[in-house]
Amino acid sequence: MIPVRGSGAEAGFTLLEIVCVLAIIALLAAVILPALPRGTSYARLEAHAIETATLLKQDRYAAIRRRTRVATEISAAARTVRSGVSGRALRLPNDIAVEALLAQRCDQRAAGRTIDFFPSGRSCGGTIELTRLGKGFQVRVNWLTGGIELVPIQL
Repeated sequence: MIPVRGSGAEAGFTLLEIVCVLAIIALLAAVILPALPRGTSYARLEAHAIETATLLKQDRYAAIRRRTRVATEISAAARTVRSGVSGRALRLPNDIAVEALLAQRCDQRAAGRTIDFFPSGRSCGGTIELTRLGKGFQVRVNWLTGGIELVPIQL
């Protein structure tokens, strides 16, 4: 026969046993959770690419609406994309690789750090590439039409 510990009201766990189990779980969580990777997920990477494309589109539409030239500043080193209209800056996380291929000259002027949009809707064009762990997105700005497209890439 198997001995049974108590009967009726005496059966169950003591408060001390429950507290010990909770303490062990908390200790394991404190050790394991910091070891889990906290990098940017693919979905967050896509969200950053969409946000970058949206900022560029807003600057393009502002150039058309205001009938003036608008320059969106791109800094791969500083990991920022700054709107030429609102001044709003997107700061990209450090675990995302940022590369920018920009026109060196645009409309008879030196460029290199900006994607310029003109009142006609055209632009100087350029590509901003956001990658992490061999996957990523290119935000492409067509120089002729000024159109902006988001293209998934795999390295």
